[in-house]
Amino acid sequence: AALISVAAGIAIFSTIGSMEERAEEVAEGSIALVAAGLLTWMVFWMGSQARYIKGRLEHQVDVAVATGGAGALAAIAFFAVLREGLESALFLISTTVGTEADWIQLLGGILGLGLATAIGYLIYRGGTSIDIRRFFRFTGVLIILFAAGLVAKGIHEFQEVGMLPIVSDPLWDLGILDPETNVVARFAGSLFGWRPDPSLLMVAGYFGYLIPIGRAFLGMTNRTSPPARAETQNPETVST
Repeated sequence: AALISVAAGIAIFSTIGSMEERAEEVAEGSIALVAAGLLTWMVFWMGSQARYIKGRLEHQVDVAVATGGAGALAAIAFFAVLREGLESALFLISTTVGTEADWIQLLGGILGLGLATAIGYLIYRGGTSIDIRRFFRFTGVLIILFAAGLVAKGIHEFQEVGMLPIVSDPLWDLGILDPETNVVARFAGSLFGWRPDPSLLMVAGYFGYLIPIGRAFLGMTNRTSPPARAETQNPETVST
């Protein structure tokens, strides 16, 4: 699944990289908005499943082992990794296309994968002591910030080709925080879509996404957890 995700990322990046001018900008804007949509879906899935995810995953594993053996269990892992891998590929492409690619971006991606692997191992070793609901809430807020930046980037690309109107461009200009010359600004631009000179429509799109989606997610994860479920019934009682 990881190899398929890498292959898909390379194919999409190579395809977009070969485009020129208007076609490239339209493709970049479209991918940014698609990636934002996928991240939004994922974060709400995380919010809705946070309270039940552990028990549900254990149930899926039990059913897979009982009905399909190792093959079914491998399929669960395959599709889980493939889904997240394709989402990661879209996110990385949306933040790198249109810029001069170099080994730093590759190094950043590898370090990110390494850190994710380490976190996964720690969760595996200490999963019973981790508050999954709080963990999902923290990562969900970060993902929403990422997605808001992608929305603003998509708007910018469509404005470049005249598909969206340009209003008050720039709304402000903070040249001192230019990603081309400032490391902190470059980091913020890559992850959160920061631009020192955004248009009014970009700012409206950013906060128009961030505020309602953020409120909805925080409201979902703030709900009181339901009472603990009763222990699984005896199999003999169930069959009876």
